[in-house]
Amino acid sequence: MSLDSPLIRAEALAALPAEAVLIVDCRFDLADPGKGERAYVEGHIPGATYAHLDRDLADLSRQGEGLGRHPLPDAQAFAASLSRWGWRPELLVVAYDDAGGALAAARLWWLLRLAGIERAAVLDGGYAAWLGAGLAVDQAPPAREAGPVQPMHFAAAQTVGHEDLLRNLADPRLLLLDARNAPRYRGEVEPIDPVAGHVPGALNRPFSDNFAADGRFKSPAELREEFAALLGSRDPARVVHMCGSGVTACHNLLAMEYAGLAGARVYAPSWSGWIGDASRPVATGAKA
Repeated sequence: MSLDSPLIRAEALAALPAEAVLIVDCRFDLADPGKGERAYVEGHIPGATYAHLDRDLADLSRQGEGLGRHPLPDAQAFAASLSRWGWRPELLVVAYDDAGGALAAARLWWLLRLAGIERAAVLDGGYAAWLGAGLAVDQAPPAREAGPVQPMHFAAAQTVGHEDLLRNLADPRLLLLDARNAPRYRGEVEPIDPVAGHVPGALNRPFSDNFAADGRFKSPAELREEFAALLGSRDPARVVHMCGSGVTACHNLLAMEYAGLAGARVYAPSWSGWIGDASRPVATGAKA
């Protein structure tokens, strides 16, 4: 199939031949890291394999390197995961979770993009949309055989590091968007990280603002209008997304891509990485 959108509807996914698509269940709960995998075992989209945020989409052994709570995995480790799932270059990869893509599905989509794999999409509305469409689920493990490990590298130009961000904070051409909810952004509450607040100059764009009332993404036109109001005269390529640990930031990037605003990057360490160095400035309240 041709891929003209980073999102796919449940009915369109169900209509694809099983041999043409690799479906990846990315359900995950930050408060209970084993919950998503247990839910997968209890029932999932037929043919789906499972990706664990902490094991497959991050490398927690690197947390001590100042890279945040969910450091990026090594590109070859990610390639090994793809091989284990049975990925081949001709397959369309469709990721889903139970948060409309906000937790780990958008993260997988972004990692695929970093690895140069463009045939990837997120299930619009997630697992709830699949169930809501009355489509079948099963408990069987995927039958696809493992494929050969592909040599891979991540495109460094699509990410932003600590020093690059710190050096460019005062540049008015840069737009840093924080995907966390407003109370966390303002520093009023902080349930996860040891320091509350946000990076000075960052604007708040909660990832939840990307959803319509039915749990699916808003229309491309509506998202484009909302992001354009934040962009002003800036080029979309000057946008850097962040969140708590580089996961929900990918949801805002996905929303921009869906809206036709391509080229933004992700500050992968995000807030949990930023506060790893006490010398870095912290702001609280509204934009500072």
